[in-house]
Amino acid sequence: MKRFLLAAFLLLGLHSTGWSQSRTPADLFLSLLQVSSEVDLETSLEEIESTWQDGYRIMVIETITLVRNPRVTQELIQILQEKTDLPTVNDLNDLYTWLWQEEEALTDDYAEFKAALYQLIDPKFEDYFAGHQEETSIRLDEIRWGGVLQDGIPPLRNPAMITASEADYLEDDHIVFGIEVNGDVRAYPKRILAWHEMFVDEVGGIPVAGVYCTLCGTVMLMETELNGVNHEIGTSGFLYRSNKLMYDKATQSLWNTFWGEPVVGPLLGSGIKLNFRSVVTTTWGKWKELHPETLVLSLETGHNRDYSEGAAYREYFATDELMFGIPFSDNRLNNKDEILALRFGDSPERTLAISADFLLKNRVYQAELSGVHFVVLTDETGANRVFERGNFDFKSFDGNGSAMDADGISWEVSEAELRNSETGETLDRLPYHRAFWFGWHAAYPDTKLIK
Repeated sequence: MKRFLLAAFLLLGLHSTGWSQSRTPADLFLSLLQVSSEVDLETSLEEIESTWQDGYRIMVIETITLVRNPRVTQELIQILQEKTDLPTVNDLNDLYTWLWQEEEALTDDYAEFKAALYQLIDPKFEDYFAGHQEETSIRLDEIRWGGVLQDGIPPLRNPAMITASEADYLEDDHIVFGIEVNGDVRAYPKRILAWHEMFVDEVGGIPVAGVYCTLCGTVMLMETELNGVNHEIGTSGFLYRSNKLMYDKATQSLWNTFWGEPVVGPLLGSGIKLNFRSVVTTTWGKWKELHPETLVLSLETGHNRDYSEGAAYREYFATDELMFGIPFSDNRLNNKDEILALRFGDSPERTLAISADFLLKNRVYQAELSGVHFVVLTDETGANRVFERGNFDFKSFDGNGSAMDADGISWEVSEAELRNSETGETLDRLPYHRAFWFGWHAAYPDTKLIK
C-alpha cells in the first residue's frame, strides 16, 4: 500500500518540509521528481546530503534518469562527487560504469524505490521489483531501464509465415536467422526481427521463443514449455549488461536471456532453465538453396515499420560504440565483433567464444568443451553449424550438404544431425548462437576465446 501512496504523493505534488523529517530513502528521492517549491527542493537536497549512505549512489543515478529539472540533476551530481570518489563523467553510461566497479550497496527499501520510480513510466514495471529485494540472483542496481514500456518493442506472436516463392520482398544477400524443429524449417529475416526482437510460436509441435537482443547481436531460440508449463514470455523493457531481460506473464519475474532462467522475482530458485536450440545466421539465398521448402516471415506483421534491409538500428550497427554501458570490457576483440557462443551439458558456466572471422578461415574446426567433443562447420556465407563428433575427425566440408572425415567417409549435413553415408550412424546438432563479443563476455567474463 505504501508504494501506491508514494505514487499518489508524487503525482499530486503534496510536499511538506515537516513531513520530510521522517522520510525513508525511497520517499526522499522520489520527492525530487515533483517538488512544489524551492524550499522543498532545498530541504530534500540537504536531507540527502546529511543522511548520505552508499546506497544513495544508485538512487541518485536513477533519479536523474527521469527527473526533468536541470537543477536537481546538477545538485545531485555535485553531492555524489562530494560524497564519493566519482571521477569526471560525461553521461549516464559513465555513471553506471563507475557504480558497477564499486561494491554493491542498497538501501533497505531500494526495490520499493525502483518499483515506485519506474511504475510512473509503466504501471506494469512495479511488479518486477516491489517486494523482491531478496529475490534476485543478479545485482539489482545493474538492471537498467531500456527506454521502452513492457512489450514496447512488440513481440511477434504466432506471426504469419509465407512460402519461399512468395517472399519476393527478400534479396539473396539479405540476412536471415534460420531454424529447424522436427522438420519444420523457417527463416526470420533480420530486417523484420530487429524491429520486434522476439517471436513466439509453435514450431515443429514445440512452443518456442526466438529472442533477438539487437544490442548484443544475438538470436536465441528456446523452448518455452518446461515440465508441462508453457512460460509466456515478453520484452520487459529493462536490460542487464546491455542484454534484454525477458518477463513471464504469469508471475512478472525477470529472466536473463543468455541464461534462459528467472533472475528476479517469484520464480527465482524454482530450478527453471529453458532448453536452447540452434539458430543459423546466413543469407536468404543460401538458406533458400538448402531449404526450398522453408517458410519465412511475412511482411504483414500487423505493425507499421520500415522493414527495408538495414533500416532498424542502422546507426548502432554501423559503429563499435555501445548504446548502454557494461561493467567491464575486453579488448581482445572489438565490442561488436561477432563470435560463436558455446556452452554444453551440465557445466553451463564453462563457455567458449570463437571468432566468426576465425571460423570463416577455418571451415572445419574441432575442439572439446565440458567433455563434449564437437565440430563447427562453416560455409562460404559465414554460417556456422555445430555438431557432436564423437571419436571422428572431420577434414572437409563442401559448404552445402556433405562433410568428409579422416577415413574418407562422407557424412550428410542437415540442420538436425550428421549422418554417416556408409553406416547410417548419426551425430546430433548442438545448441549455439552468434553474438557480439562484448555481450557474451559481459554475461560470461571467464569465457575462453578462440580468435
